[in-house]
Amino acid sequence: MSSSLSHHILAMVLLACLILSYAAAEIPLDVDTIMQKMESAYAHINDYQTNVEVKTYKTHGSLETQKFLYTFKKPKRIRLDFESPHSGMVLIYPDKNGKVSVRPGGVTHIFQFHLSSGNPLIMGASGQRIDQTDMGLLIENISRSLTDQRRGQIEIEQDGHIRIRVLAVNHFQEGVLTRYQFFIDKDLWLPVKVEESSPDEELERTVIFENLRMNTGVSDSFFQMD
Repeated sequence: MSSSLSHHILAMVLLACLILSYAAAEIPLDVDTIMQKMESAYAHINDYQTNVEVKTYKTHGSLETQKFLYTFKKPKRIRLDFESPHSGMVLIYPDKNGKVSVRPGGVTHIFQFHLSSGNPLIMGASGQRIDQTDMGLLIENISRSLTDQRRGQIEIEQDGHIRIRVLAVNHFQEGVLTRYQFFIDKDLWLPVKVEESSPDEELERTVIFENLRMNTGVSDSFFQMD
């Protein structure tokens, strides 16, 4: 093979590699595009189920973890089936009076309580109520964190997910600033993880959504106590 032909083949191979590399490169995303895609994806959801893990990091070094199956149906039917720490406990919102129906697990499962959504017994340390847990509200809160509630620069990265970091007003605690990191699934265009840290980047809470199933056709009766 002549030297000129070898050089020509090598040049073609390098060009092909450059083309493939360019095609595989991530297309830069802006805030407006990300929000439009998330809002569009959520608009096509009638109901969904997901396994949720909430990790709360305490100032003295301890860690609290909650795990539950979360079911949502538009416009605003919510059910939580706890795995831990209160195995078997079920929370349903709203009941006929707009309150939260609570059925404890274990031997006390025959009892049922009706509490306001703001009752400290069922409201997390973050101040988030059960009626503030659906993904639609999370997407609205992300939008606010990136616009009028933003208090710092926006950082957007792409690896396995789209990751957005921003310092913003806390979604549930007035006057508190939180450094958020939102993880967006690039196939579903929905949030699948939220990390909350203090302004000086001390991790405070992580919320993870796993095994997300959409439009399952869950019935209204599922949001009623037996």
